[in-house]
Amino acid sequence: MKNNQTSEAEIRNVIEHYYFRGINEGNTELLTKAFYKGALLFGDVNEVPYFKTAEQYIEGVGNRVSPQKSGKGFKAEIISIDIINSIAVAKLNVRMYDFNYYNFITFNYIDGRWLIVNKTLTHVQP
Repeated sequence: MKNNQTSEAEIRNVIEHYYFRGINEGNTELLTKAFYKGALLFGDVNEVPYFKTAEQYIEGVGNRVSPQKSGKGFKAEIISIDIINSIAVAKLNVRMYDFNYYNFITFNYIDGRWLIVNKTLTHVQP
């Protein structure tokens, strides 16, 4: 197992170059590289329960107008990353369209890569 500094750098890379970029560009290929194939997503959007598989989520991202093409702006930040051995959780804030999402992203180190195995999300009124 790698040290926490190396692991944190790798997780940041997944978040910034695959997850954030994939969402902003509507790039399903990048998102597919970030998610474990069996990952699940849970949460609520405007108090409406939200559940999708990673496959459903990625397909939805590919079928919508991306934030980049919409011209509405995209701002994403990593608030924190906590790592213990082969597991990690990242707290993120993603502002796009008219949403202010907070995400808790769970990672697992699988076959030499940090992959998203679970995502929870909620929209918070700014």
